[in-house]
Amino acid sequence: FLLEIISASGQLSPVDLFSRPKTPEEKALSVTQLLRRMKNLLEVQVGEVWIEGEVSNLKKQGSGHWYFSLKDEGAQIQCAMFGARKRQGAEALEDGAKVRIFAEASVYEARGQLQVIVQKAERAGMGDLQAKFEALKRKLQAEGLFDAERKKPVPRFPQVIGIITSGTGAALQDILNVLKRRAPWVQPVLFPVRVQGRGAEIEIATAIEKMGNPEAFGYPCCDVLIVGRGGGSIEDLWSFNEEVVARAIAACPIPIISAVGHEIDFTIADFVADLRAPTPSAAAELAVADAAELLARLRQSTAEWLRQAREQLRAFPARRGIFKTWCPATRWRAAFA
Repeated sequence: FLLEIISASGQLSPVDLFSRPKTPEEKALSVTQLLRRMKNLLEVQVGEVWIEGEVSNLKKQGSGHWYFSLKDEGAQIQCAMFGARKRQGAEALEDGAKVRIFAEASVYEARGQLQVIVQKAERAGMGDLQAKFEALKRKLQAEGLFDAERKKPVPRFPQVIGIITSGTGAALQDILNVLKRRAPWVQPVLFPVRVQGRGAEIEIATAIEKMGNPEAFGYPCCDVLIVGRGGGSIEDLWSFNEEVVARAIAACPIPIISAVGHEIDFTIADFVADLRAPTPSAAAELAVADAAELLARLRQSTAEWLRQAREQLRAFPARRGIFKTWCPATRWRAAFA
């Protein structure tokens, strides 16, 4: 029962006349109950927020869950990213990386520990990456590396195709499946490289250099190279935006088809390459002619040639003044008039 008391300032102050002061003898909360109240309060009052900081002490568990600390100059907080959500930018997480995470504030009751449950993560400074991309694009364009005049034609019927990509990625299987279906006579040659992470750009550029100079390194001589990877975030694809890769593509004497990411993804490598494919599968289709299509065209051409030959043979006697005389043995014989 509350009594509203009007103060001198006109404010209403509710007072419970029948409440008793709490004493130590009242029933206490259990630790679990206390932490649950704190957890509920955090989830309601703080909820989901963006947090920026530096990743440290990243641990990847066999269960698929990742745990790390996010820190700044004055504090740190524990973070958990569970397996079901790892695809939402988990590749941005590595010790020392500055990231932005979208997370829900919570309490880990078993340890009485404040933590955040990460839903997605991304590199901090995405604007910096875009600025770097545009700066390099302008630089190489001014040098003429994107000009159509310098691009080499891709051979129509290659016999050996070099592939520079991850040896374990889906992109490789996509390329091989298309080549097997469309042109089973083609010999693919794989130069496996890392396609993301620190130092990946050096591996890609080195592979292009070596495949482009096969005699010096003892590699098969390729008619065309496919360079690329599957889709991903801007960080995943960044190795193909590095200057060292762009210059390796420009200097390669063998035609290069770039196949980086999905159709909406554009990298510096795409601008420098002799031909850009929207996906790795499309790159394989552009590299070789379809065997079934070639056979159909051959049959059509053969049929047309035979038709024209028959017409010419039919017209030949009339042009040369030849008449036909029936002969049971030879069906017919020609005699000059």
